[in-house]
Amino acid sequence: MAGTRIGRGLAAALAAVALLVGPASAADDSRPLYGLMGRMLAKPGQRDALVAILLDGSNSMPGCLSYVVAKDVKDENAIWVSEVWDSKESHAASLNLPTVQAAIAKGRPLIAGFDSYTETMPVGGIGLKR
Repeated sequence: MAGTRIGRGLAAALAAVALLVGPASAADDSRPLYGLMGRMLAKPGQRDALVAILLDGSNSMPGCLSYVVAKDVKDENAIWVSEVWDSKESHAASLNLPTVQAAIAKGRPLIAGFDSYTETMPVGGIGLKR
């Protein structure tokens, strides 16, 4: 059960958050955007390695408008991931991408757990183009 939860959490995080992925735009600007924000915990001493895996697995995800991975400044093991997608369906499809699947497999052993995870409906902001 815990392995499944970690796999889903990492999948959500991977498909959800580090580096701006580019100026992709939704075909229909009236459709609401889909967002995810989450905080995961790396095993002690593994945060930098996990950050590298998250960033490496996020190079090309169709429909991803923003994917940001950030280190928590108060917890040396915590990582925040923030994502914006043109749709919930694009996010779901990203979980089947070979690069994302490989990152999940590689990152899973470095994860201690997940603190929080939230779905959002982004409405705009600096750097976010539709």
